[in-house]
Amino acid sequence: MRRNSKSIRIGNTGIGGTYPITVQSMTNTRASDIEGTVGQILSLEEAGCEIIRMAVPKEENAVIFSAAKKAGSRIPLVADIHFDYRIALEAIKQGADKIRINPGNIGETWKIAEVAHACKDAGVPIRIGVNSGSLDKKLLDKYGSPTPEALAESALSQADILESFGFSDVVISIKSSTVQSMISACRLVAAQSEYPLHLGVTEAGDAYSGMVKNAIGIGTLLSEGIGDTIRVSLTADPAEEIRAAREILRALQLDHRGGVDIISCPTCGRTSIDLIGLQNRCRAALNKFDTHGKLLRVAIMGCVVNGPGEAREADYGIAGGDGSGLVFKKGEILRKVPENELVRALLDEIERDLREE
Repeated sequence: MRRNSKSIRIGNTGIGGTYPITVQSMTNTRASDIEGTVGQILSLEEAGCEIIRMAVPKEENAVIFSAAKKAGSRIPLVADIHFDYRIALEAIKQGADKIRINPGNIGETWKIAEVAHACKDAGVPIRIGVNSGSLDKKLLDKYGSPTPEALAESALSQADILESFGFSDVVISIKSSTVQSMISACRLVAAQSEYPLHLGVTEAGDAYSGMVKNAIGIGTLLSEGIGDTIRVSLTADPAEEIRAAREILRALQLDHRGGVDIISCPTCGRTSIDLIGLQNRCRAALNKFDTHGKLLRVAIMGCVVNGPGEAREADYGIAGGDGSGLVFKKGEILRKVPENELVRALLDEIERDLREE
Protein backbone atom coordinates (compact mmCIF):
# COMPACT_ATOMS: atom_id res chain seq x y z
CA MET A 1 0.00 0.00 0.00
CA ARG A 2 1.37 3.41 -1.00
CA ARG A 3 2.18 5.95 1.71
CA ASN A 4 -0.40 8.72 2.07
CA SER A 5 1.64 11.79 1.11
CA LYS A 6 0.51 15.32 0.44
CA SER A 7 -0.18 16.15 -3.22
CA ILE A 8 1.78 18.97 -4.86
CA ARG A 9 1.22 20.55 -8.28
CA ILE A 10 4.28 21.25 -10.42
CA GLY A 11 3.32 22.86 -13.70
CA ASN A 12 0.89 20.51 -15.46
CA THR A 13 1.96 17.51 -13.35
CA GLY A 14 1.29 16.34 -9.82
CA ILE A 15 3.54 14.72 -7.23
CA GLY A 16 2.36 12.77 -4.21
CA GLY A 17 -1.15 11.87 -3.13
CA THR A 18 -2.83 9.69 -5.74
CA TYR A 19 -0.73 11.03 -8.62
CA PRO A 20 1.31 8.37 -10.43
CA ILE A 21 5.01 8.08 -9.70
CA THR A 22 6.89 10.35 -12.10
CA VAL A 23 10.30 9.92 -13.73
CA GLN A 24 12.86 12.71 -13.60
CA SER A 25 16.27 13.45 -15.07
CA MET A 26 18.70 16.35 -15.27
CA THR A 27 20.37 18.00 -18.23
CA ASN A 28 24.16 17.72 -18.45
CA THR A 29 24.80 20.40 -21.06
CA ARG A 30 26.58 23.58 -20.04
CA ALA A 31 24.23 26.08 -18.41
CA SER A 32 25.36 28.75 -20.86
CA ASP A 33 24.52 26.55 -23.87
CA ILE A 34 20.88 27.51 -24.28
CA GLU A 35 20.41 25.87 -27.68
CA GLY A 36 22.06 22.62 -26.60
CA THR A 37 20.15 22.49 -23.34
CA VAL A 38 16.81 23.12 -25.03
CA GLY A 39 17.62 20.34 -27.48
CA GLN A 40 18.39 17.93 -24.66
CA ILE A 41 15.21 18.87 -22.80
CA LEU A 42 13.10 18.07 -25.85
CA SER A 43 15.02 14.84 -26.43
CA LEU A 44 14.55 13.67 -22.82
CA GLU A 45 10.88 14.56 -23.00
CA GLU A 46 10.56 12.39 -26.09
CA ALA A 47 12.36 9.55 -24.25
CA GLY A 48 9.72 9.54 -21.52
CA CYS A 49 11.06 11.99 -18.94
CA GLU A 50 8.25 13.70 -17.03
CA ILE A 51 10.16 16.32 -15.00
CA ILE A 52 13.52 17.84 -15.98
CA ARG A 53 15.94 19.67 -13.69
CA MET A 54 18.66 22.07 -14.79
CA ALA A 55 21.61 23.54 -12.94
CA VAL A 56 21.37 27.35 -12.86
CA PRO A 57 24.71 28.66 -11.51
CA LYS A 58 24.18 32.30 -12.58
CA GLU A 59 21.21 34.63 -12.91
CA GLU A 60 21.70 34.99 -16.66
CA ASN A 61 21.39 31.20 -17.08
CA ALA A 62 17.76 31.32 -15.89
CA VAL A 63 16.64 32.32 -19.38
CA ILE A 64 16.70 28.59 -20.19
CA PHE A 65 13.19 28.20 -18.75
CA SER A 66 11.52 30.73 -21.02
CA ALA A 67 13.61 29.49 -23.96
CA ALA A 68 12.60 25.86 -23.43
CA LYS A 69 8.92 26.70 -23.21
CA LYS A 70 9.10 28.85 -26.34
CA ALA A 71 10.69 25.84 -28.07
CA GLY A 72 7.70 23.68 -27.18
CA SER A 73 8.66 21.88 -23.98
CA ARG A 74 5.47 20.74 -22.24
CA ILE A 75 6.76 19.14 -19.05
CA PRO A 76 7.71 20.76 -15.71
CA LEU A 77 11.15 22.35 -15.54
CA VAL A 78 13.07 22.56 -12.27
CA ALA A 79 15.73 25.11 -11.34
CA ASP A 80 18.62 23.63 -9.33
CA ILE A 81 19.82 26.50 -7.14
CA HIS A 82 22.77 26.75 -4.77
CA PHE A 83 24.16 29.61 -2.66
CA ASP A 84 22.55 32.67 -4.30
CA TYR A 85 18.85 33.27 -3.59
CA ARG A 86 18.67 35.85 -6.39
CA ILE A 87 19.14 33.09 -8.96
CA ALA A 88 16.01 31.38 -7.63
CA LEU A 89 14.05 34.64 -7.92
CA GLU A 90 15.15 35.09 -11.53
CA ALA A 91 14.34 31.47 -12.40
CA ILE A 92 10.80 32.00 -11.11
CA LYS A 93 10.44 35.09 -13.29
CA GLN A 94 11.67 33.11 -16.30
CA GLY A 95 9.04 30.40 -15.82
CA ALA A 96 10.63 27.67 -13.70
CA ASP A 97 7.94 25.28 -12.47
CA LYS A 98 9.79 24.22 -9.34
CA ILE A 99 12.81 25.36 -7.34
CA ARG A 100 15.30 22.94 -5.83
CA ILE A 101 17.29 24.42 -2.97
CA ASN A 102 19.22 23.36 0.06
CA PRO A 103 18.16 26.06 2.54
CA GLY A 104 21.33 25.34 4.50
CA ASN A 105 23.51 26.86 1.76
CA ILE A 106 21.26 29.76 0.76
CA GLY A 107 22.45 31.87 3.67
CA GLU A 108 20.57 34.16 6.03
CA THR A 109 16.99 33.36 6.96
CA TRP A 110 15.65 36.44 5.17
CA LYS A 111 17.05 35.11 1.88
CA ILE A 112 15.18 31.84 2.33
CA ALA A 113 12.09 33.90 3.13
CA GLU A 114 12.47 35.82 -0.14
CA VAL A 115 12.52 32.57 -2.11
CA ALA A 116 9.56 31.14 -0.17
CA HIS A 117 7.43 34.24 -0.70
CA ALA A 118 8.27 34.43 -4.43
CA CYS A 119 7.44 30.74 -4.88
CA LYS A 120 4.16 31.12 -3.02
CA ASP A 121 3.11 34.08 -5.12
CA ALA A 122 3.94 32.22 -8.34
CA GLY A 123 2.46 28.88 -7.26
CA VAL A 124 5.85 27.20 -7.57
CA PRO A 125 6.77 24.34 -5.19
CA ILE A 126 10.14 23.91 -3.53
CA ARG A 127 12.14 20.72 -3.40
CA ILE A 128 14.43 20.51 -0.39
CA GLY A 129 17.51 18.60 -1.45
CA VAL A 130 19.65 17.07 1.27
CA ASN A 131 22.68 14.87 0.77
CA SER A 132 25.52 13.58 2.86
CA GLY A 133 27.96 16.14 1.47
CA SER A 134 26.00 19.23 2.45
CA LEU A 135 24.99 18.69 6.07
CA ASP A 136 25.10 21.55 8.56
CA LYS A 137 28.17 21.43 10.82
CA LYS A 138 25.96 21.35 13.92
CA LEU A 139 24.31 18.14 12.73
CA LEU A 140 27.68 16.61 11.92
CA ASP A 141 28.86 17.47 15.41
CA LYS A 142 25.67 16.06 16.92
CA TYR A 143 25.70 12.74 15.04
CA GLY A 144 29.41 12.39 14.26
CA SER A 145 28.81 11.65 10.57
CA PRO A 146 26.08 11.97 7.92
CA THR A 147 23.94 9.25 9.48
CA PRO A 148 20.38 8.58 8.29
CA GLU A 149 19.13 10.35 11.42
CA ALA A 150 21.23 13.42 10.58
CA LEU A 151 19.97 13.48 6.99
CA ALA A 152 16.35 13.15 8.07
CA GLU A 153 16.66 15.85 10.74
CA SER A 154 18.27 18.20 8.24
CA ALA A 155 15.44 17.76 5.73
CA LEU A 156 12.64 18.17 8.27
CA SER A 157 14.22 21.16 10.01
CA GLN A 158 14.61 22.89 6.65
CA ALA A 159 10.97 22.13 5.86
CA ASP A 160 10.08 23.72 9.20
CA ILE A 161 11.89 26.89 8.13
CA LEU A 162 9.77 27.12 4.97
CA GLU A 163 6.60 26.35 6.94
CA SER A 164 7.44 29.24 9.28
CA PHE A 165 7.08 31.56 6.28
CA GLY A 166 3.67 30.10 5.44
CA PHE A 167 5.03 27.93 2.64
CA SER A 168 4.03 24.25 2.59
CA ASP A 169 4.28 23.13 -1.05
CA VAL A 170 7.41 21.15 -0.22
CA VAL A 171 8.94 18.03 -1.76
CA ILE A 172 11.82 16.37 0.07
CA SER A 173 14.71 14.43 -1.37
CA ILE A 174 17.39 12.76 0.73
CA LYS A 175 20.20 11.27 -1.27
CA SER A 176 23.36 9.44 -0.38
CA SER A 177 25.94 7.47 -2.31
CA THR A 178 25.46 4.78 0.35
CA VAL A 179 22.33 2.85 -0.57
CA GLN A 180 21.40 1.76 2.95
CA SER A 181 21.74 5.31 4.33
CA MET A 182 19.42 6.63 1.63
CA ILE A 183 16.86 3.92 2.39
CA SER A 184 16.98 4.45 6.15
CA ALA A 185 16.80 8.25 5.95
CA CYS A 186 13.82 8.16 3.58
CA ARG A 187 12.02 5.74 5.88
CA LEU A 188 12.52 8.15 8.79
CA VAL A 189 11.15 11.15 6.86
CA ALA A 190 8.25 9.10 5.52
CA ALA A 191 7.29 8.09 9.04
CA GLN A 192 7.54 11.63 10.44
CA SER A 193 5.90 13.72 7.71
CA GLU A 194 3.47 13.75 4.81
CA TYR A 195 5.76 15.55 2.37
CA PRO A 196 6.09 13.91 -1.06
CA LEU A 197 9.45 12.17 -1.43
CA HIS A 198 11.82 12.32 -4.38
CA LEU A 199 13.91 9.12 -4.43
CA GLY A 200 17.39 8.50 -5.78
CA VAL A 201 20.89 7.30 -4.99
CA THR A 202 23.36 10.08 -5.72
CA GLU A 203 26.85 9.62 -7.21
CA ALA A 204 25.84 6.05 -8.00
CA GLY A 205 28.30 5.47 -10.84
CA ASP A 206 28.08 4.44 -14.46
CA ALA A 207 25.15 2.96 -16.34
CA TYR A 208 25.82 -0.51 -14.91
CA SER A 209 26.78 -0.03 -11.26
CA GLY A 210 24.55 3.03 -10.95
CA MET A 211 21.55 1.10 -12.21
CA VAL A 212 22.16 -1.63 -9.64
CA LYS A 213 22.47 0.80 -6.72
CA ASN A 214 19.40 2.79 -7.74
CA ALA A 215 17.35 -0.33 -8.37
CA ILE A 216 18.11 -1.51 -4.84
CA GLY A 217 17.55 1.85 -3.15
CA ILE A 218 14.59 3.14 -5.14
CA GLY A 219 13.07 -0.31 -5.60
CA THR A 220 13.21 -1.16 -1.91
CA LEU A 221 11.37 2.01 -0.92
CA LEU A 222 8.80 1.83 -3.71
CA SER A 223 8.03 -1.77 -2.76
CA GLU A 224 7.24 -0.45 0.74
CA GLY A 225 4.91 2.21 -0.67
CA ILE A 226 7.40 5.05 -0.11
CA GLY A 227 8.22 7.47 -2.92
CA ASP A 228 6.38 9.82 -5.27
CA THR A 229 8.92 10.72 -7.95
CA ILE A 230 12.27 9.17 -8.88
CA ARG A 231 15.55 9.98 -10.57
CA VAL A 232 18.11 7.30 -11.41
CA SER A 233 21.38 9.26 -11.27
CA LEU A 234 23.98 7.83 -13.66
CA THR A 235 27.34 8.92 -15.02
CA ALA A 236 25.94 8.36 -18.50
CA ASP A 237 23.67 9.82 -21.13
CA PRO A 238 20.58 11.16 -19.28
CA ALA A 239 18.41 9.11 -21.64
CA GLU A 240 19.82 6.03 -19.88
CA GLU A 241 18.40 7.40 -16.62
CA ILE A 242 14.92 7.43 -18.12
CA ARG A 243 15.26 3.89 -19.43
CA ALA A 244 16.51 2.63 -16.06
CA ALA A 245 13.76 4.42 -14.12
CA ARG A 246 11.08 2.94 -16.36
CA GLU A 247 12.54 -0.54 -15.89
CA ILE A 248 12.38 -0.13 -12.09
CA LEU A 249 8.76 1.02 -12.24
CA ARG A 250 7.74 -1.74 -14.63
CA ALA A 251 9.40 -4.39 -12.47
CA LEU A 252 7.14 -3.23 -9.63
CA GLN A 253 4.13 -2.74 -11.94
CA LEU A 254 4.07 0.97 -11.07
CA ASP A 255 4.65 2.55 -14.48
CA HIS A 256 1.48 4.46 -15.33
CA ARG A 257 2.62 4.72 -18.94
CA GLY A 258 2.57 0.97 -19.32
CA GLY A 259 5.14 -0.36 -21.75
CA VAL A 260 6.74 -3.77 -22.15
CA ASP A 261 8.31 -5.89 -19.43
CA ILE A 262 10.51 -8.48 -21.12
CA ILE A 263 11.00 -11.87 -19.49
CA SER A 264 13.90 -13.80 -20.97
CA CYS A 265 15.78 -16.86 -19.77
CA PRO A 266 19.57 -16.76 -19.26
CA THR A 267 20.25 -19.50 -21.85
CA CYS A 268 21.92 -22.83 -21.15
CA GLY A 269 23.22 -25.91 -22.92
CA ARG A 270 19.72 -26.75 -24.16
CA THR A 271 19.49 -23.52 -26.16
CA SER A 272 19.81 -24.18 -29.87
CA ILE A 273 18.79 -20.77 -31.24
CA ASP A 274 20.34 -17.31 -31.03
CA LEU A 275 18.35 -16.27 -27.99
CA ILE A 276 20.50 -13.26 -27.15
CA GLY A 277 20.07 -11.92 -30.68
CA LEU A 278 16.33 -12.62 -30.56
CA GLN A 279 16.00 -10.80 -27.25
CA ASN A 280 17.93 -7.77 -28.52
CA ARG A 281 15.81 -7.52 -31.68
CA CYS A 282 12.59 -7.93 -29.75
CA ARG A 283 13.54 -5.28 -27.19
CA ALA A 284 14.54 -2.78 -29.87
CA ALA A 285 11.19 -3.25 -31.62
CA LEU A 286 9.01 -3.40 -28.51
CA ASN A 287 10.53 -0.23 -27.02
CA LYS A 288 8.82 1.66 -29.85
CA PHE A 289 5.36 0.24 -29.15
CA ASP A 290 2.57 2.40 -27.81
CA THR A 291 0.78 0.02 -25.44
CA HIS A 292 -1.96 2.57 -24.65
CA GLY A 293 -1.01 2.66 -20.97
CA LYS A 294 -1.04 -1.12 -20.57
CA LEU A 295 1.89 -3.07 -19.12
CA LEU A 296 2.58 -6.04 -21.38
CA ARG A 297 4.75 -8.95 -20.25
CA VAL A 298 6.58 -10.56 -23.15
CA ALA A 299 8.61 -13.76 -22.73
CA ILE A 300 11.64 -14.61 -24.89
CA MET A 301 12.53 -18.18 -23.94
CA GLY A 302 15.30 -20.45 -25.18
CA CYS A 303 13.68 -23.87 -25.22
CA VAL A 304 10.50 -25.78 -24.49
CA VAL A 305 11.55 -26.34 -20.85
CA ASN A 306 11.35 -22.57 -20.23
CA GLY A 307 8.67 -21.97 -22.82
CA PRO A 308 4.89 -21.68 -22.46
CA GLY A 309 5.01 -23.62 -19.19
CA GLU A 310 7.26 -21.42 -17.06
CA ALA A 311 6.16 -18.28 -18.91
CA ARG A 312 2.44 -18.99 -18.95
CA GLU A 313 1.76 -15.75 -17.04
CA ALA A 314 3.26 -13.68 -19.86
CA ASP A 315 0.88 -11.92 -22.21
CA TYR A 316 2.89 -13.01 -25.24
CA GLY A 317 6.01 -15.02 -25.90
CA ILE A 318 8.25 -17.11 -28.08
CA ALA A 319 10.15 -20.29 -27.20
CA GLY A 320 13.02 -21.51 -29.33
CA GLY A 321 13.68 -24.97 -30.65
CA ASP A 322 16.14 -26.40 -33.19
CA GLY A 323 15.96 -23.88 -36.01
CA SER A 324 12.35 -23.03 -35.18
CA GLY A 325 10.19 -21.91 -32.29
CA LEU A 326 6.75 -21.52 -30.80
CA VAL A 327 4.68 -18.36 -30.57
CA PHE A 328 2.35 -18.36 -27.57
CA LYS A 329 -0.15 -16.12 -25.81
CA LYS A 330 -1.23 -16.46 -22.18
CA GLY A 331 0.33 -19.92 -22.12
CA GLU A 332 -1.56 -21.08 -25.23
CA ILE A 333 0.58 -22.16 -28.19
CA LEU A 334 -0.50 -20.32 -31.34
CA ARG A 335 1.83 -21.73 -33.97
CA LYS A 336 5.31 -22.97 -34.82
CA VAL A 337 7.48 -20.90 -37.16
CA PRO A 338 11.09 -20.95 -38.45
CA GLU A 339 13.65 -19.20 -36.25
CA ASN A 340 14.14 -16.33 -38.71
CA GLU A 341 10.39 -15.57 -38.55
CA LEU A 342 9.97 -15.68 -34.76
CA VAL A 343 10.41 -12.00 -34.02
CA ARG A 344 8.10 -10.88 -36.81
CA ALA A 345 5.45 -13.42 -35.83
CA LEU A 346 5.55 -12.23 -32.22
CA LEU A 347 5.34 -8.55 -33.18
CA ASP A 348 2.47 -9.22 -35.60
CA GLU A 349 0.48 -10.91 -32.85
CA ILE A 350 0.97 -8.03 -30.41
CA GLU A 351 0.29 -5.35 -33.02
CA ARG A 352 -2.91 -7.08 -34.09
CA ASP A 353 -4.27 -7.17 -30.56
CA LEU A 354 -3.34 -3.52 -29.88
CA ARG A 355 -5.14 -2.40 -33.05
CA GLU A 356 -8.28 -4.28 -32.06
CA GLU A 357 -8.51 -2.74 -28.59
